[in-house]
Amino acid sequence: MKEIVIGIDIGGTNTEIGYVDINGNILIKNVISTTKYGDIDSFVAYVAEKIKILGETLKKEFDYKIVGIGIGAPSANHYAGTIDNASNLSWKGIVPIINIFRRHFPSIIITLTNDANGAAMGELIYGGAKGMSDFITITLGTGVGSGIISGGKLLYGQDSFAGELGHVISVLGGRECGCGRRGCLETYASANGVRRTAFELLAELKCDSVLRSYSYNDITSEIVYNAAVNGDILAKEVFERTAKTLGLALANACTAVFPEAIFLFGGLANAKDILLEPTKRYMNENMFTNYKGKVDLRLSELNCDNATILGASSFVWAELNNLTD
Repeated sequence: MKEIVIGIDIGGTNTEIGYVDINGNILIKNVISTTKYGDIDSFVAYVAEKIKILGETLKKEFDYKIVGIGIGAPSANHYAGTIDNASNLSWKGIVPIINIFRRHFPSIIITLTNDANGAAMGELIYGGAKGMSDFITITLGTGVGSGIISGGKLLYGQDSFAGELGHVISVLGGRECGCGRRGCLETYASANGVRRTAFELLAELKCDSVLRSYSYNDITSEIVYNAAVNGDILAKEVFERTAKTLGLALANACTAVFPEAIFLFGGLANAKDILLEPTKRYMNENMFTNYKGKVDLRLSELNCDNATILGASSFVWAELNNLTD
């Protein structure tokens, strides 16, 4: 009988549900609205019903056993099993999401994580970090998230919110961040950070650039990337400066953790060598002498289209193997 884990990614708009095997294959999945079903109890009841329907379809192909459910959600408190004051979900305050799911699934493992920690555990269980004991994942999207594996286990800190490298101050007195401080890494190394850098350079430099034809609201990191690939000097400088800030932050993170590797994940990581190569250079330039040449910087090997489901599901396999606490 095949062992299966249910991976659930709860987003502000949609929720994805998938059946995942130990090799990271998503056997069947579906997407539902997060907001359509009203209160949290009604939402979880619908998710449970959808899991049953998907399972009946899958049983037509082979026999299986569900060994656990992994839930990924914003503001996830792994220790408490709660979603704590998530700004982009309609359920406010402290939501006891694990206890609510246990009403429907009382006899199996249920775990909870956020997307950044999910990416780290997913890399360990399914991706390029298999066999590693010490590594960091950096998610480069709208913001910057991170997950740290140390000694083979995820680093949680005292309340499960450790590892927020996106909020390390990289530029003293720098750009205002959504967290209320200034100069956080995610204001420079995220997709939004790339856009902000582009407009700063449009004002600073006099060179011609296709980016001058875009308004602030229209420009995206993808537009900047495409311009850089096509040789636009200003767009290339955007990625050079982004890499400089990111490389310095990663070098500092290595001083505290000394990982075997750092994995870049998320939409901005799709810039690949335009971002990866200069980031490697700046990271190594700023690296503590004893660590130089010993930390590999790589792109994630997780499938971006299914990464959130994989990250959530990986926590069940990890718990079964005593890797989560």
